[in-house]
Amino acid sequence: MTIPATENTQQSCCDEGRKKPACSCSVNTDSKSVIHATTDFITFENRWDHFLARWGINRSGHIFAPGLYRLGNPTADSPVFASANYTLSFDALREALAGIDAYILVLDTKGINVWCAAGKGTFGTDELVRSIKATGLSGVVTHRRIILPQLGAPGVSAHEVLRQSGFMVEYGPVRAKDLPAYLSTHTATREMRTVRFTLSNRLVLTPIELVHVLLPLIAVAVVLYFLAGLVAALGAVTAVLAGTVLFPALLPIIPTKDFSTKGFILGIIVALPFSAFFALAKGMSGIAQIIVALIPLLIMPPVTAYLALNFTGSSTFTSRTGVKKEIFLYVPVMVLMISVGIVLAIALGVFSFLGVV
Repeated sequence: MTIPATENTQQSCCDEGRKKPACSCSVNTDSKSVIHATTDFITFENRWDHFLARWGINRSGHIFAPGLYRLGNPTADSPVFASANYTLSFDALREALAGIDAYILVLDTKGINVWCAAGKGTFGTDELVRSIKATGLSGVVTHRRIILPQLGAPGVSAHEVLRQSGFMVEYGPVRAKDLPAYLSTHTATREMRTVRFTLSNRLVLTPIELVHVLLPLIAVAVVLYFLAGLVAALGAVTAVLAGTVLFPALLPIIPTKDFSTKGFILGIIVALPFSAFFALAKGMSGIAQIIVALIPLLIMPPVTAYLALNFTGSSTFTSRTGVKKEIFLYVPVMVLMISVGIVLAIALGVFSFLGVV
């Protein structure tokens, strides 16, 4: 089947024998398999789709039909690669394979990237075996080898795939761009196997995290502006920006191992100027100055730390068990600190209104 590389659809253009516009279909009559066709050319529409995905816009819309795709003019001896039906994953693979004739087996990962889908089980043994059988892959190629991205390994049991489908799993390099070099020897170098989480890798995650909290942030900032003034509103904005932008940028240099404690440290640092500002404010008694100085230190650090936890699923620095431990250990502390800070702020406001402080 030939389908435009930019078309994101859950339906086959050959469904029920009907062709959709700009589609042509080819069916392998021996294996009864339908083969989609794609190219290694990334269009402006693809790039725009990537931009929207990075910003979390229409998150569930960056998917396309699972199935078997042909890239270039592959033969029965051409390599087979597995990918997710998430546009960024699929497009990264086909762009990296520019000029290479190959087949791409796209698994139904519900529009989730390979790494996350492997953790959730959608890029896993059962789905891989099901896709191999459903596409009639054994009737398309003469070899019995399928190349998977290394980051998909946690979800796949290679020996089970071999037992159930007859296909041997071969794990390629971490990065799709290394595939051309890898194919020359089918041996991954240490560099190809090394997972890196560079500054650019970290910063590319910030837009989607920021978008997720943008509306609540605006609402909280507006309320704080009218209740406590501009500085309090800026404190809320600063705590959120620290957790979504500064934290990933500074991640490797912030001491401690846990993301939560890293977030607490960063939150305390950005809270100190606000604490000092309120502590030095005139017109308050000694106890009131102490309370007003404590409020930013009680509220801002846990907000930053909680947002920092969101990056555990995107980082190579964490493990699933480590993340669970952090959640059970530190989230109660975050809730307690914020609760105490809010109670103190309300009490201070009431006492100030009554003229007690």
